[in-house]
Amino acid sequence: MGQLFSHMPKDEDKGNLEPSFTEYFRNYKQETKIISEETTRSIELCLKGGDFQRANSVISDALKNIDNTPINLAVTGESGAGKSSLINALREVKAEEESAAEVGVTETTMKVSSYKHPKVKNLTLWDLPGIGTMKFQPKDYLEKVEFKKYDFFIIVSSSRFTKLELDLAKATRIMKKNYYFVRSKVDCDLDNEKKSKPHNFNRENTLNQVRNYYLDTFRESKIDEPQVFLISNHDLSDYDFPVLMDTLLKDLPAEKRHNFLLSLPNITEAAIQKKYNSTKQYIWLQAMKDGLLATVPVVGILKDLDKERLKKRLDYYRDLFGVDDESLMFMAKDAQVPVELLKKNLKSPNLLKCKEETLEELLLNCVEKFASANGGLLAAGLYFRKTYYLQFHFLDTVAEDAKVLLKAAQTHFAHSF
Repeated sequence: MGQLFSHMPKDEDKGNLEPSFTEYFRNYKQETKIISEETTRSIELCLKGGDFQRANSVISDALKNIDNTPINLAVTGESGAGKSSLINALREVKAEEESAAEVGVTETTMKVSSYKHPKVKNLTLWDLPGIGTMKFQPKDYLEKVEFKKYDFFIIVSSSRFTKLELDLAKATRIMKKNYYFVRSKVDCDLDNEKKSKPHNFNRENTLNQVRNYYLDTFRESKIDEPQVFLISNHDLSDYDFPVLMDTLLKDLPAEKRHNFLLSLPNITEAAIQKKYNSTKQYIWLQAMKDGLLATVPVVGILKDLDKERLKKRLDYYRDLFGVDDESLMFMAKDAQVPVELLKKNLKSPNLLKCKEETLEELLLNCVEKFASANGGLLAAGLYFRKTYYLQFHFLDTVAEDAKVLLKAAQTHFAHSF
């Protein structure tokens, strides 16, 4: 094991990095990669030609792009359709919280309001006034809300189509902007249908009727029919919300995917896994950027480790995946169980509560695990700082904890704890 730390890579040792890099990123689907094909190809060419300084520069620029590129998501629609509720759900903020978008049975959004995502600084959600409000008539609506600056434009409806919504859909198409049509409150439709037809109720038939009404209206109005997403702001894991998130992700440019993926609520194991894969790519790029220019590893297995900085990284991942202490307290309160009961089957809260000898053993295990999965990189002479091996381990542990909590929430803590 010691030779993993004592190896002193030289540039001539690194000739096999290009196939290793290519193989790693080919394992991810195009719509989930956090760097573009152009950037990927540029890095591959640098590695193939032995220009490691240039490869380092390309990766650095890509990471800066990811960190600094803003994402703007606008939500509009008819008055009282549930726009603000959708924004709160996307931000995982409850309506009664101080930072929440104002929710009401009548139109509460009378001006354009922006809401930063609490965990993803690049992501801003915009609550736009209802199309039919007095101050925003259709003729100048798009101009007043600065339509062109948004990456996504979500139109929310909760009942029958209005002419104003159709006019907005037409204008959006003319301006060659993507818009996504969301039919909210479908849980209410299902409840009403079940009450009115207790013996003949069919969930799928009811949902298809709701969807087809909107599609037929688009066709009759000679508008290219968009995909219609049926959602409930009170139960994001059900209906079409996961499909909506996948569609938005697919339509984003590569440099915006990472931060959008980080914003996904932990509503399904698939959502947690996507967030995990994205974060793993990001750590991997950081490690490779630093490793390309590394020459002599620091002597001593723990010499380049700062336990306080490691704790900050672990806390960051725990917060990102909703397994931080504050999130656990809220979850325990909602479930009316002691917070210690939640922590019982979680590993991340205690990862760094160990002596230096134990941390050394943990590091060795992390390197061994990484080597078995990524032996080609080490064989090619790439030196990763020791902190990155631990970061990969932190990420693995935190993502698994998030899945444990999700399973517990889905069974109302009856079996998992």
